[in-house]
Amino acid sequence: MDPLTSEQPLAEIAAPHPGLKPYRYNPKNSRLKSHFVDQDVLTLARERMRVLFDRFDHVSVSFSGGKDSTIVLNLALEVARERSRPLHVVFYDEECIYSENVAYVRRVAADPLVKLDWYCVPVKHRNACSSESPVWYPWAPEDRDVWVRDLPPAAITEVPGYDHHDVEKRLSIPELSGLLFPPSLGNVVQLLGIRADESLIRRAAVSRRAVDNYIIKDSGGYGGANDVQHAGNVWKAYPIYDWRTEDVWLAPKLMGWDYCRVYDLLDKMGFTPGKQRLAPPFGEEPIQRLDQYHECEPELWDRMVYRVPGAATAKRYSRTELYAFGEIPDKPPGLTYEAWLRDLVQANFPPKEQAQVSKAIRAHLRMHYRKTADDLAPNVDHPLTGYSWAFFVKMAMRGNFKQRRQPNIGRKSPDEFRKAHEKYCADLQRYQDELSEARALQGDAP
Repeated sequence: MDPLTSEQPLAEIAAPHPGLKPYRYNPKNSRLKSHFVDQDVLTLARERMRVLFDRFDHVSVSFSGGKDSTIVLNLALEVARERSRPLHVVFYDEECIYSENVAYVRRVAADPLVKLDWYCVPVKHRNACSSESPVWYPWAPEDRDVWVRDLPPAAITEVPGYDHHDVEKRLSIPELSGLLFPPSLGNVVQLLGIRADESLIRRAAVSRRAVDNYIIKDSGGYGGANDVQHAGNVWKAYPIYDWRTEDVWLAPKLMGWDYCRVYDLLDKMGFTPGKQRLAPPFGEEPIQRLDQYHECEPELWDRMVYRVPGAATAKRYSRTELYAFGEIPDKPPGLTYEAWLRDLVQANFPPKEQAQVSKAIRAHLRMHYRKTADDLAPNVDHPLTGYSWAFFVKMAMRGNFKQRRQPNIGRKSPDEFRKAHEKYCADLQRYQDELSEARALQGDAP
């Protein structure tokens, strides 16, 4: 039974342990631990890179032109030069990218040690600008007349085993990656510029093991019905997982490495180093920065508006409640949050995406009720789980397709927990009083 299409309370469906007691604070509860070492992050990253070249038959850099993948690329090039072996680099051209990003990738490809595969294939990308068109496909042949750029001369437009002409079978980049590394390459490692300080999810990815925690077995995609599973010969590695943002910016200056000059423009525009990102522009979080495309490269932005549905609207309103950023709309009076979520999901997404959003909501609800039997409050996060109904309203309005939105969990002292619990209880009581009053009015109605 789907909680977003039934009248059964979401809490009853999501809770696997109905006997759970309300959570009591325990200062011994902790999950992630870290420690300091004497070596600097550059030395450690170089050591990891040599280990990877020693252990794997084929080393491939997943390169975007962004600052993190730039560091990984240059560290890998150092070791490749030491070993006198070429370096395989994979670049997925997402079509709506800056001209300087294109120029930088061409400079990288000109290095005689680099074997760069420049893919221009229709892969599935999130379009958070429009609820009616929640995905878009760069370089889709059916949209050739509105492409923002011509195909680059080095473009690879076909991937063996990938039928991109069938729109329903198109894959995301992680789902497609298995096709790039056949068993004939031996054991393969993909090097990615993932850093732990960017999100709790990324920190958790490198906190599962005490040894070689930066090397992760690749499962071959997201586990969806259309996933292309590889032969079990692929791993992912995060050699700079412990770098901070200031480390990433300092290294190119110290080492004289080339980088994408778009960052210079973002710096002039006033973006702080932590806010300067090159990412697919139309996802849930990046749409808040669409105005930077307009300012950095107006001609590109003019073509992007015609390329992706809803881009112009998102540029203007992405930081408002229309896109569930900042304040969220007020819940209709007398309506339960369960019922409102159903309405929001059905109003904001086509049927296929409705199922995805419903599944994500159920998963997060289960995480809450595995830890506590406490009900959710409207706006105040639960002091243990970090969830409130506001969290789920935002998911119902804009989705969470890349699983980047996570609850606000932080360690609390006993006093901090007590204060947070008082705020949570007061917010929950207001909601319960509202529902009781609505039921009383309904009972008085003729």
